[in-house]
Amino acid sequence: MAGISRRSFLGATGSALVLTACGNGVGGNGSGSIDGRVDATRDYLFQNYPGTRDLAQKAFGVLYMPLVTEAGFGVGGAYGRGALRINDVTVDYYSTAKATFGFQIGAQQYAHALFFMTEKALGDFRRSNGWAVGADVRYATPEQGASLGKETTELDPVIALVFGQSGLIAGATLAGVKYTRIIP
Repeated sequence: MAGISRRSFLGATGSALVLTACGNGVGGNGSGSIDGRVDATRDYLFQNYPGTRDLAQKAFGVLYMPLVTEAGFGVGGAYGRGALRINDVTVDYYSTAKATFGFQIGAQQYAHALFFMTEKALGDFRRSNGWAVGADVRYATPEQGASLGKETTELDPVIALVFGQSGLIAGATLAGVKYTRIIP
């Protein structure tokens, strides 16, 4: 049992060192206010994926998560903080948390945005006591972020876009992620 604990400790320490060096460069370096990091993330998103500007204008609200840090060595987790904006004005702050178990090793950072395309989806999110990503979420790739069209936005209540990944874990997914309203 002590061997497993040592390995887990060494894996977590190594992951923390990797994360120190890998910053995703999207929402700033972690200093400053949540709103400042959200502004930088929104600007990065609109500049690099122009179709997301129209998507944000059509959305009833957008949750921006500038920096989510994920690490794992058998057991893993992720955490980040961001802001929900309606008409580009912050109305609430949220944290995101994820726990994982299985074959995994490494660490990564990424940003993501959730576009609430219906009033009902936004209302359900805001009324929940801890909202988890479910089957009603459509995942868009960064390549689609340049051209998310009308047919996409008419059918999907929530569109998730993960971008700015850096680090050493394969893939970035929002499956099993829980969002909770916070007071920063």
